Amino acid sequence: MDYHQLKIGKHGLPTWDALGPSVLALVATKPEWHGRKLNEAVADDLQLPADLRQLTYPNQQNIIENRAGWAVSEMTTAGILRRTRRGYYAISKLGQQIAQSGVPVTRELMHQQPLYIQHERDLAERRQRKQDTVVPETDDEAATIDQLTQQVNAYNDEVATNLLQRIREAEPAFFENLVVKLLSAMGYKGPNGSSWVTQLSNDGGIDGVINQDALGTSTVYVQAKRYEEANTVQRPAIDSFYGALSRYHADRGVFITTSSFSAKAIETAKSFSIVLVDGIQLTELMLQYHVGVQVKQQLEIFEIDQDFFED
Repeated sequence: MDYHQLKIGKHGLPTWDALGPSVLALVATKPEWHGRKLNEAVADDLQLPADLRQLTYPNQQNIIENRAGWAVSEMTTAGILRRTRRGYYAISKLGQQIAQSGVPVTRELMHQQPLYIQHERDLAERRQRKQDTVVPETDDEAATIDQLTQQVNAYNDEVATNLLQRIREAEPAFFENLVVKLLSAMGYKGPNGSSWVTQLSNDGGIDGVINQDALGTSTVYVQAKRYEEANTVQRPAIDSFYGALSRYHADRGVFITTSSFSAKAIETAKSFSIVLVDGIQLTELMLQYHVGVQVKQQLEIFEIDQDFFED
C-alpha cells in the first residue's frame, strides 16, 4: 500500500481512520490475530520510510502502531472486528459483509454502526450523570487541577463504556460470576463470609448468594441479567425476583443488569427493598473497586510544603 494516497496527519503519518481498509484486509487473512502483531502488520503494510516507521511518542510508543491500534479499537467497538480471546481479534460477520461489499472502512462507516451508536449513548449517559456533581473552580490553581481531573474522568468514562460492551459480549455464566465477585469486593461478603454462584439449571430465580458472616445469619441474594442496552428490565422481572426472595424468606436482594430499568421496575423495586444496579452504575463500581480493570498509570500533583520553609 502506498501511504501517500492516505489521509496524512501529524508527524507526516497516516491518521488512524485512514488505516481501516488495511486493518480489515489483513485481519481477514487469518482466523485470529494478536493485537500487537496486527498493529505491526498494518504499520509494515504501509511501506513507510524507516524514519517514519520508527517514530515514537515521548513515552517511546511507536506512533504508527499506536494509530493502527486505535483503528482496531474503533472497528471493534463498531462490531466490524470481534475479540476471540484476551488480546486477540478476528473479522466479524459484519466485517465480512463490509469486505465483500467493497465499501471502504471510513470513520463515518464505523460511527454509523449500531454497536458504535450504542457505545456513544452509554458514554453520553455516563457523563450526564456526573454533571450534577461538578464543583465550580474557585481560583486558577483549582481550575487547573479541575481540568486535569476532567481529562482523567473522560478517559475512565471511555474505559468503563468499553468495559460494559465487553460484559454484554460475554456469556451469562461469566456475568453471574462477575457480579458475585464485585459485591464481594465491595465488602458484602464480610471478613468471614462466603459467596457463590448458584447452579445454572436450578437457581430458582437466584443467580448468586452472599453470606455476610460465617453462620449465614445475614444473606444477600443476587439476580444478574446480561441484556443489550435496548432490552430494558421491566416490572415482571422484579416481581419474579421478589417471588424468589420470598421462597428463601430473604429480606434483601440486589438486581444487576447490563442494560437499564423501566420506571415501573424502579418503583416496584423500591417497594420491595430491592437494590437495582444498571449497566452504567455496574461499570462505575467495577472501576471503583478494581474488578475487571487495573491501574494503568498514577499521576502525582505536587504543592509547596509551606511548613518546610517556615520551620
